[in-house]
Amino acid sequence: MRVLLVGSGGREHALAQTLARSPELSALFIAPGNPGTASLGINVAIGAHDVPALVAFALEQHVDLVVPGPEAPLVAGLADACAAAGLPCAGPTKAAAQLEGSKTFTKEICDAAGIPTAGWARFTEAAPALDYVRSKGAPIVVKADGLAAGKGVVVATTLAEAEAAITDMMTGGSLGDAGRSVVIEDCLVGEEVSLFAFCAGETATLIGAAQDHKRVGNGDTGPNTGGMGAVSPPKGFDRAAQEAALDTLVRPMLHEMMRRGTPFRGVIFAGLMLTETGPSLIEYNVRFGDPEAEALLPRLTSDLLPALHALAQDRLDAAPITFSDQASVCVVMAARGYPANPEKGGVITGLDNAAALPGVHVFQAGTMQNMAGELVVSGGRVLVVCALADTVQEAQKRAYAGVAAISWPGAHWRTDIGARAL
Repeated sequence: MRVLLVGSGGREHALAQTLARSPELSALFIAPGNPGTASLGINVAIGAHDVPALVAFALEQHVDLVVPGPEAPLVAGLADACAAAGLPCAGPTKAAAQLEGSKTFTKEICDAAGIPTAGWARFTEAAPALDYVRSKGAPIVVKADGLAAGKGVVVATTLAEAEAAITDMMTGGSLGDAGRSVVIEDCLVGEEVSLFAFCAGETATLIGAAQDHKRVGNGDTGPNTGGMGAVSPPKGFDRAAQEAALDTLVRPMLHEMMRRGTPFRGVIFAGLMLTETGPSLIEYNVRFGDPEAEALLPRLTSDLLPALHALAQDRLDAAPITFSDQASVCVVMAARGYPANPEKGGVITGLDNAAALPGVHVFQAGTMQNMAGELVVSGGRVLVVCALADTVQEAQKRAYAGVAAISWPGAHWRTDIGARAL
C-alpha cells in the first residue's frame, strides 16, 4: 500500500515508525516530514496546510491512503478534498472536524447528547467576558474557541490571570482569529487523561490511553504547552474504565453527529478529567495526540495500517488492536523560551547515543538540517525521548538516560514526567 502521511512533528515521526513496520506498506511519503522521518520514507516539500498540493501529489503518486497527522488540514477540509478526488483519507470531514476546530461546537454537542462536561459560556466581546469571570471567580478556564496548537487554554488560578487571558486573546490578538471568541468554563478537578478510539458512524473501538503533562514546569507549574511529556498506560484508568468512558463520553457524541448529518470517522482523542463523580469531557481532538502518540504507539503490537485503511472506507477493521504490557514514558526536550519565544538554531548532538540505549526511541519534532548538514533546533518542542520497560519506574529511568545523552544550547525539559504514575 502506498501511503501519504501529512505532518512534520514528533507525532508524525512516531506514526511513520509505526506504519513502516507494516508488511502491507510498499511506499511511505511524508509531507513535509522532518529529518527523523527521512529515514523511514520519502519526505515531500509540501506544507501540511497546502491541501490542493497534497491532493495533487497523492494523485500523481497513486497513493492508496492519506493519513492526516495534525488537526489543521482536517479543519481546512483535507478529507473532503481527498473524497472529491477519489482518495481514501483516514480522517473526518471538515464539518465533523469542528469537534476540534470549535470549542463552542463541542460544547453544544455535549449538551445535546447529555455528555458530562464543565459548565460553560461563549463570548465574542471582551467586556462581557470580563464581567462573567468577575462574577464567577477563580479558578476558571479560558479557552480560545478556535485552533491554537495546544496553547489556547489558560487554567486561571486567580481572577487577574483570567482577565489577562481574555485581554490577550480577545483584545491583544495573541492567538489571531482563534482567540477572537472564547469559551469560559468552570474548572474541573481531578486527574486528566487522554482516551483514543477509532470511530466510524456510531461505532467506536478502543485504541488505548495515555496521560499528558501540559504545563511547562515541574509540578504542573507555568503556562500550558502542547505537551511536555506523557505516560502510557495511565495509572488508575484501566481498560474497563476506558471502555466505560467510551460509553459515556464518545458513543453518545457519535450518535448526535449522525443525527445532525455530520457523521464522524477517524481517530477520536478525548481529553477527560477523572473527577470524584466520574469522567468528564474537557475536549475532543480529531487525531492522535502529541506527545501522547509518541508514548502510545511504541506499545502497539498490532498493525496500524489496515486499521487506518478501514477507517478511510468508513468502517472499522475486524482485527483486534493489541498493545504490549510494557509501560512507556516520553519526555519532551524543548527550546529555551518555549512556549512563548523558543530560541532556534542550536546544534543538537547525541541522538545516536540516546537511540542506542535499551528501550529508547527518539522522535524528532522541531528540527531541521542546516547548510553544514548539522541537526539544529527549528521549533519549540524539539525532541521527544520515549522509553519502554516493564515498569513505569524503569521506563522513566530509561527515558531520562536518553535525555541526558542529548544536548544543545538552551535545551530544557521537565524532570518529573511519570512522577504521578509512581
